[in-house]
Formats: sequence, structure tokens, C-alpha cells
Amino acid sequence: MKYSDLSYLQTPEELYDSLNSSPSGIDANDASKRLETYGRNLLEEEERSLFALFVGQFKSPIVIILLIAALLSLMMGQRSDSMIILGILAINSLLGFFQEYKAETSIKALKKLTETHVRVIRTGSEKWIPSDELVPGDIVVLGEGDLVPADIRLIETYGLQADEAILTGESVPSVKNAFDKLFRDAQPYERSNMLFSGTHIMKGTAKGIVTATGETSYLASIAQSAKEHSPDSPLTRSLSIFSKRLILVLIGILALIGMIGIFQGRSGGEMASILIAELVSAVPEGLPIVVTLVLALGAYRLSRHQVLVRHLPSVEALGSASVIATDKTGTITEGVLSVRRAEIFDDEALRKCAVLCNDASAEHGDSVETALIRWIGEEYVSIRQNHPRIFYHPFDPQSRYMVTVNREKETERLYIKGAYETLKMMAQNPRDEIDKLDEAHDAMALMGLRLLAFGISDGDWKHPEAWTIRLVGLIGFADAAKNGVETAVIQAQKAGIRVVMVTGDNPITAQAIAEEVGIWKTGDTLLTGNEIEKMGDGLLYDRLRKCTVVARALPEHKYRIVKLFQEHGEIVAVTGDGVNDVPALKAADLGIAMGNGSEAAKATAKMVITDNNLGVIVDAIRQGRMITANLRKVIFYLLATCFDEIILISGAIMMGLPLPIHPTQILWVNIVTDGVTDKTFPACREEGNVMKKPPRRLEKQFFDRWQIARIGWVSIVNASVTLAVFYHLLTEGYAYDTALTVSFCIIVTSQWVNGILAQKEEEPFLLNIRKSITINPAIWIGIGIGLMLQIVALYIVPSWFHAISPNAEMILWIAMATGIVFLLIESYKWVEWSLKK
Repeated sequence: MKYSDLSYLQTPEELYDSLNSSPSGIDANDASKRLETYGRNLLEEEERSLFALFVGQFKSPIVIILLIAALLSLMMGQRSDSMIILGILAINSLLGFFQEYKAETSIKALKKLTETHVRVIRTGSEKWIPSDELVPGDIVVLGEGDLVPADIRLIETYGLQADEAILTGESVPSVKNAFDKLFRDAQPYERSNMLFSGTHIMKGTAKGIVTATGETSYLASIAQSAKEHSPDSPLTRSLSIFSKRLILVLIGILALIGMIGIFQGRSGGEMASILIAELVSAVPEGLPIVVTLVLALGAYRLSRHQVLVRHLPSVEALGSASVIATDKTGTITEGVLSVRRAEIFDDEALRKCAVLCNDASAEHGDSVETALIRWIGEEYVSIRQNHPRIFYHPFDPQSRYMVTVNREKETERLYIKGAYETLKMMAQNPRDEIDKLDEAHDAMALMGLRLLAFGISDGDWKHPEAWTIRLVGLIGFADAAKNGVETAVIQAQKAGIRVVMVTGDNPITAQAIAEEVGIWKTGDTLLTGNEIEKMGDGLLYDRLRKCTVVARALPEHKYRIVKLFQEHGEIVAVTGDGVNDVPALKAADLGIAMGNGSEAAKATAKMVITDNNLGVIVDAIRQGRMITANLRKVIFYLLATCFDEIILISGAIMMGLPLPIHPTQILWVNIVTDGVTDKTFPACREEGNVMKKPPRRLEKQFFDRWQIARIGWVSIVNASVTLAVFYHLLTEGYAYDTALTVSFCIIVTSQWVNGILAQKEEEPFLLNIRKSITINPAIWIGIGIGLMLQIVALYIVPSWFHAISPNAEMILWIAMATGIVFLLIESYKWVEWSLKK
């Protein structure tokens, strides 16, 4: 929804006419009619039914494959396997359902921002009414601490300042003036004669006319973007791509094997058994539950690093992130103004002026004034006690200064602080001091500091037009960068991740902070919201290639930047804490909200960090990359074990041989290999330094050429060695049940070997044997359980699995084949390692 309220261009008199109102407000009957016309001053909720949320979990192609596998297992009499597959699907669907249900609360959180009461003037009398009953044309009276309940064109203002950080992200309060004349293209943060729904009054009082409520407010235009569906996580998209390719491969293989079987004259019953065996062997039914385990363990690890996960698939998105679009206030900076630079002529007088011409305490008050109190320290209490105030002129946006007169013993002294340009006109300082202050002022302004000048006077203070002062100092304020942020930025950049600051602050301040923490460097460019407004998508993306700072950004600008990065293949993580961040948080591959941010931001985001610091995010990315590495390893392992069975069966059919592995044995193999070993992959430790590698593109995250080649090699080796031994035994006159049992055992042991070697992707097993053995001790427990189960199957109930108990000669064949498999896979890993090196 585009926000199009042009009230800031109209005078109050013009608004009275257009809204059929007056300084006395509207009457009760008119208010009731307008409420029917405009609706309540609330944000509408868009909710999907619980049924729709649940059904949406079954859209993945891999889910369809698993449902088919469950049905075929049931038809083959394997009820327990069918129930296991269906149970896995149910667990994953319920997890996804609950995560999406929680995400649906984002609009409700936005709605809470307008649930309050407000003082209005109706028929000339002041009344308190629920804010949801406000209508356009109402006259509203606001004071310090009030929540702004609607979009309001100001009529009267008295020293008014509003905190608009929740909409603009800017840490400094906005000065408001009812009489400001604005240009038509003024951005929301430039509309000084307007107040916006959801913001707060920091100082002063105001009266204004309501121009937009509910769904027509600026807040609603931001909330509208939160109704869009978040993009699927990189993991979900990768698995979807894989599932579609797997379906095509399966159709091709089954069609080919079916035609070969028919050409060979095999019976319909035999072909049905063969095709079912092919399909059952091809389905990685353990993949969903293993992925869930990896993500759940990752979420637990992240929780110990101050990251709370609201959406499980987003755990992997951390490891895939190639761009971080971070806000400034509260993430890069402390979110609190502090004294950064000072030019001092009279230290004692400056300190007294900073304390006495000040309404704040150490904990409460205007951000600049509390910064001054922190700068002075505990001494401020005694200074105030010894200098009672006898006159007060509050800060006025028109005069641009604040004045107090305080008594010290028998002396009355005037203390003044305000804009340097204003105080300079009253100053009686020597020319050299003024020149020095001019130079300091220009230098601090280039650093993006907010400046205040301080002066004193011992003369007559009762006639303001005659005031003359002596400037005692100039102080520059800034929102300081957090400790550790620069290190975090360097780590992210070394990991191949672009860090872009997107903020509502002014360009000078934004660039200064970005340069301080290493985000902006010489040669980088800076964009502003006004520039973005005038660019098409092509030109904007071209400018974004070298841009590291976006200043004066509106919510729609941040949203557009995220979408452009995504359209060009980037995986984007967005940080934010205000309502202004909601559209970008929702659109991002990974939305990260600050723990002390707005409820709207936290409800929209997929992750919440309890320590608002970019360093925590970079540390979380490290954890995410470890999780991604483990997912990549387990996907490799599961696919290799699926395809080796397909190749084994297909090869036997093409050679005109009987089945080298029975359909029932396939189901058992999946239990004693995948079933007990794949669950151990989440415990695999970090292999090398994951932050020294660039992020992989989405299409290559889990299936790049190295991964595909490795899957192909391992599948062919396992299948070929097994098939060669099976063929040899049959041609040497061994009984079919003997050859079948040996091939059954070889496929099991070769998959165990693959599971052990898969724990290290970057190195061969024998390069660092100690590391290979200890990188995941859980794998040995898994294989131990599988070995015990296999012994039970072969020596206690072999008939259940169409097998016989192996004798010494059969065990020798199995051991020799397993050793050959190990050597062939390990040799390949040495070749791959040397090529990458």
C-alpha cells in the first residue's frame, strides 16, 4: 500500500475545509458517521485458518515422494516402515505448522501500537476517547510521553520533539513545528509539521487535526508489507530443487528398467517387485527427520550464543547469508548519544552550564541532556544543589536555545546552550576564540556529530533582547559504535559476506559511523532515500554493487534493496528493531530482530538476538555455517546410500541377473545404516575455519559439482564392488541365497564406511587420523548399534530377511569388498583434496 497523505502541504485552514472540521472539532453524531465511513483506527488482521496453515506443510515434492514410499511399504506388508515414514512427516509438518502460527502474530503486534486513549476536542470540549474511535477531522491534544494515535497535521506546537525511531530508525528526536512550509517531495522523516501513528512525544505539547487513521496511516503502509509471505529458506529451496530433480531421475530410471525387464521377458510380478525395490531404495526417507535434528541442535547451540530461533529452517539460512543489511542504531551503535568531542575554553563554567542548563537526570530525559549528565558524572547532583534555578526558558525550535538563571551564593548567572550559529550572534569572545570555535565546529560537523554551544553571562538577564554571553565551549555528540563491531565486520568480510548499513540517519552521521567500524571504505559509495526514489531497479542495483551505506532510508527503500539483492541471487540477512524494519525483515531470507526492539519486529523476524550487537550476528553466522556443513555432509551420505542401491539393482537388471538385494533387505539396510548413523551427523564438529570460506550460491549450497561428483563416485563404487562380488559368486556356482546374503552385507558395510568418511568433507581420512576419529564420536556409537542389529538379523532371524547366517568364507568376502570400497573412496578424496589445494 502506497502512503499518499499530502496534508503536510496544506494549511490548517485548508484542512478544516477539506475535512469539514474546525478548531472546535466535530460533534458526536458526525464522529459516529465518520467512524462508519472510515472504520476504526486499527490495523486490520490477516489470518490464515489453522487448517490452511497445516495443509501448507505438505506442498514440498519430497513430501509427495515420501507419501508414495509409505503407501508402497504398506502394500508390501511393511506396516512398521510405513508408520515410521508417516510419523516423520507428521513431526515435520507439526513443527512447521507451529512456527508459521507464531509468525502470524506480526500484524497483531503492530495493532497493539495503537491501543490507547487520547484527548480530543469535540464541540469545543476536551474528552478522553479510545484511540480506535478517532476519525479524520478530529482535533487531538498531545503532551510529553503521549503515544501518537493517528497521522496528525499539527496546528499548534510548543517546543515539540517526537521520537520517530520506530518508523525512521533515527536515534535523535525530530523537532516539530506546525508552521513549517514543506516541499511536495518531502519524505516522511522531513515532514516536520506532521506526527505519525505509533511514534511518541518526547518534549513539548501540541494540537493537531487527524488526517489519516487505521489502514490509511503511514504505519499501515509499512504493516502492509508484513502481510506478504516470507521467502522460503535457502535450505527449503535447495531441497525443493533436489526433490524435483530426484523425481525426474526416478521416472527416467524406472521407465528404463521397466522397458529392459519387459524386453528380457520378466514376469509382471517380478517387475513389480523390482520397480518397488528401486523406488523404496531411492527415497531418502530419513532426510526430513535428520534435517530437523540438525536444525534443532543448531537452534540449541545458537540459544547459548544469545540467538533465539523462531523458525527452524532459518538456522541454515545463517550459514548461507551473502549480504547483511544492518541498521545502525542499537546494532552498530549503542543507541545512546554520548559526548564524543569538545572544544573547551572554560572547563568549570562549561561543566556547570552542562548541568544547570539541563532538565535531565542520569536515567531520564532528553538524549542530549542525559549524555551531558553522564559526561559530568555524579558531581552533577552537588552542582545543582549549590546552584538553585531562579529562571527558566525552555528550548524553543524557533529561538534554538535553552536558558536558565541560577544563584551561586549572592551571584545570579545566566547559562545558555543551543545552536552554535545562534549563540555566536550573542557572543562577546575575542576574535581568535571565535575563529577557533568556527574551525572546531566545521571539523565536528564533517564527522557527523550533533553540536551544541554553551555560554554564560553575569549581566542583566531580565531583558532577553539585550543578552550578551561568553562562549565557554562547544560539544559534539554521537551515537558511539559498540565494542567489537569493527572486529565483527572484518570477520564477516573475510567470510565473503557484504555488510551494508541501511539507516534513517543523515548521510554524514551514517558514513562517519560506517567508516569507524570498517563498513565504509575509500572508494565505496553512499546512497540516500531521495536518490533511490529517482532510480529504476537496473540503475539502483548497479549503484548497490559498490554501496555500503544507505542513509535517510524509508521502510520501502530497505524493502526494495532486499528484494533487488535477492533477485540477483544473494541470500540476505536483515537486522532491525523498529516498525520501519518490518517490511525488510519479512522479505529477507533471514530477518533478525533485536531483543529490545518493537514487538512487531520480533514477531515478524525469524530470529531474535538478546544482545543487540553485530558481533553476535557474525558469531551466529559461524554457527550457521557449521550447521550448513553438517547438512551438506548428511545430504551427501543419504543420497550416496540411496543411489548405490539404485545402481546396484539397475546394474543387475541390465546384466540379466536376479535381484542382488531383496526389497525387504532394502528396508532393513535403511534402518541399520541411515537409520542409526545419519542421526549422528548433527554432532559433527567444525572442520577447519568456516569463516575463511565465501558463502556458496543457493544452487550450489548442497549440490555443487564437487558434491555431485562425490555422490556419483561413492554410489558407483559401492554398487560396482557389491555387484562384482555378487556376479562372481553366482558364476562360481555359489547358491543364490549365499550371493544374496553377501551382497546384502557388503552394501551395509560399504555404507558404514561412507558414513565414517563423510564426517570430513575437506580432507581424506588418513591425512589426519586422530581428527578423523574424533571429529564425531557419535558416528561410532551409531555404527555400533547398526552392527548389533545386523548380527541379530543374520544370526537370529535370517529368514525374515531372505538371508542365511554368514560363514567364515562369506565374512572374508564381505571384509575384502569393504576394504576395497574404503580404498577407492579414500583414493578419490586424496585426488579431490590435491585438486582443491
